Amino acid sequence: MHVAHLSLVDYRSYARIELPLEPGVTAFVGPNGQGKTNLVEAIGYLATLGSHRVASDAPLVRLGAERAYVRASIVREDGRSALAELEINPGKANRARINRSSATRPRDLLGLLRTVLFAPEDLALVKGDPGERRRFLDELLTARTPRLLGVRQDYDRVLKQRNTLLRTAALARRAGGGRSGALSTLDVWDEHLAATGAELTFARLDLVAALQPLVDKAYDALSTGGGPIVLDYRSSMSEDPLPTDRAGIHAVLTAAIAAGRAAEVERGQTLIGPHRDDLVLRLGPLPAKGYASHGESWSYALALRLGSYELLRADGGEPVLVLDDVFAELDVTRRARLAEMVAHGEQVLVTAAVAEDVPPALAGARYDVAAGEVRRVEVDE
Repeated sequence: MHVAHLSLVDYRSYARIELPLEPGVTAFVGPNGQGKTNLVEAIGYLATLGSHRVASDAPLVRLGAERAYVRASIVREDGRSALAELEINPGKANRARINRSSATRPRDLLGLLRTVLFAPEDLALVKGDPGERRRFLDELLTARTPRLLGVRQDYDRVLKQRNTLLRTAALARRAGGGRSGALSTLDVWDEHLAATGAELTFARLDLVAALQPLVDKAYDALSTGGGPIVLDYRSSMSEDPLPTDRAGIHAVLTAAIAAGRAAEVERGQTLIGPHRDDLVLRLGPLPAKGYASHGESWSYALALRLGSYELLRADGGEPVLVLDDVFAELDVTRRARLAEMVAHGEQVLVTAAVAEDVPPALAGARYDVAAGEVRRVEVDE
């Protein structure tokens, strides 16, 4: 698949822009702060309903505007086109349309456009907190199977309600009120947590198993002899390996929730479940976090994204690959190897501060971006 046209209204630095795109490699070149990342961020937002740069929608709307619009004409694997539109309303519900139909839920856009985006922020996948790696897994889950967004949202709702009950019970206990009435309904929420948590955990384990060999292969291609790569899913519900079936995971999680009830009431929060899990990234026998060099960490983060790219391709339909300001961070060898690996993708979007940062293997269309203007440049072959 590829994006054939991108339209932005009041998005970030752009009051309005109409940008035709084509298959193959397209590079957006310009000094930092001129708006090139805004273009690829908008495409990623349309695909995932989230930004790789900010957690809220407010920064996405141009200063002085009430809302922003992102539209993209998408050419699917079968050659048919689809128009995806998203209205971003900070503090309110966003609205979406497909093929100019009546308004639909934004989540219905998921799967219409698939992207894999690598940016400097991805170094946090290796060096950052567990939440970064959980988000990586869950976003990839949703890209593969859009219905799992509903599972994630259900789990988050249950978790929020259960934490409210636990805090109420903890406050009552500290005030000397004895057993709180909030605990009388906790059993019901325990079961909801176990059901949704088991579904999410099962999907994550299945994903990690599928991703492992692809990430290992990508890392070896980027840094020959540097592996092997091991992705180790670390669960909060048990120190032992988890069962590989939903029913077994549900049973383990149910038992762990029951065993941890006293500690959770004491702390006033849910201590067990997939929201507390981690993906431990190993490089050879050691965890990458704390042991990998800066170059190895970059290669590991890249390998995670390239493995994701290959996994989505294997599922059917090549995603759009976005490399946002990546090459300036890589040494010459890694730069050349990465370029060779992705040069033949159906659509590869690259941003760079200077044209020299784009490797020759990624020759294609080029746009110069400066002062809010995006201008096509003819490049000599």
